[in-house]
Formats: sequence, structure tokens, C-alpha cells
Amino acid sequence: MKGTHLGEFEEMVLLIVGILKGEAYGISILKEIEEHTGRTVTVSTIHTALYRLEDKGFVDSFVGGASNERGGRSKRLYKITAEGQTALESARSIRNRLWDMMPDTSQ
Repeated sequence: MKGTHLGEFEEMVLLIVGILKGEAYGISILKEIEEHTGRTVTVSTIHTALYRLEDKGFVDSFVGGASNERGGRSKRLYKITAEGQTALESARSIRNRLWDMMPDTSQ
């Protein structure tokens, strides 16, 4: 397993994989990112992040059933692993601690 640091984009992709509960694939992740962040990304960027997350042990991939809408081709689906969930919780904890240290600038 490679390093366990999560970059900002990897964290976003991993969160969406977790939210989609085993139904995540490149296009579904892309649509969620664009809908919830307004950020435009390419499917190749999503796949690159998914490959890195899989190398780190944070997601597992499997081949889903073939569909008529895809001309009989199967989708590669992703689900979050226990290690991925732990990495997200750690990133959230660190981020929350840092935000708690942020001085109030409204005064």
C-alpha cells in the first residue's frame, strides 16, 4: 500500500464513493462532484483518483452487471474499504482541529 495521505480531490472522490454505497463508477462520481461543488472535472481525472485510492487500499473495485444502455458492457464499480473510512475520519478530525484553532476574525 502506498502513502495514506488524502489529497483534497481524493478526499472528495472517496466521500462520494462512500455516499454511493457500492454503486459508484466514473460517471456517477463525476456527476456528483459537478452537482455538489460546481467544479468541472473529466472522467479521466476521476479514474486517476480512483486508481490511486485503490492502490492505497481505500477503495475496492468490482465489475457490475452488463447493461443495455452501455451496449452490453459492464461498469467498474467502487466501494469504500474499512481503511478508506478510517482515512476519511482521520482527515475530518485533523481538519476540524485546525478549524477550531482558527481565530475569530469578525471582531
